[in-house]
Amino acid sequence: MSKKKKKKKIVGDVMYSTNPDFEYEMEEDVETLLPSEQDLRVWLDRKHRGGKQATLVKGFIGNNDDLKDLGKLLKTKCGVGGSSKDGEIIIQGDHRGKVVDILKNLGYKVKKAGA
Repeated sequence: MSKKKKKKKIVGDVMYSTNPDFEYEMEEDVETLLPSEQDLRVWLDRKHRGGKQATLVKGFIGNNDDLKDLGKLLKTKCGVGGSSKDGEIIIQGDHRGKVVDILKNLGYKVKKAGA
């Protein structure tokens, strides 16, 4: 007879607390603002990337599903890879001009930021 291993379900970052008064607070889904109400900034970043460039889109206010959808659209239009997490979209390479044009056409208020 083989024993089946039970998988532990981890909720958030806290697995166990010895504090008897501890109450875990779940983050609520944030309502996604309309594109005309969003104020996005497009950055060029080389830090912690081995000298390679990446285009960052910061300032998105909304839920993770909408962020991932926008990130997927930008990656598809630019023809490169990247990721979407923690309220920002990372696009591989220097695609600031193209990303700004795409976001403006979608109705977002967007500016190039940084050097």
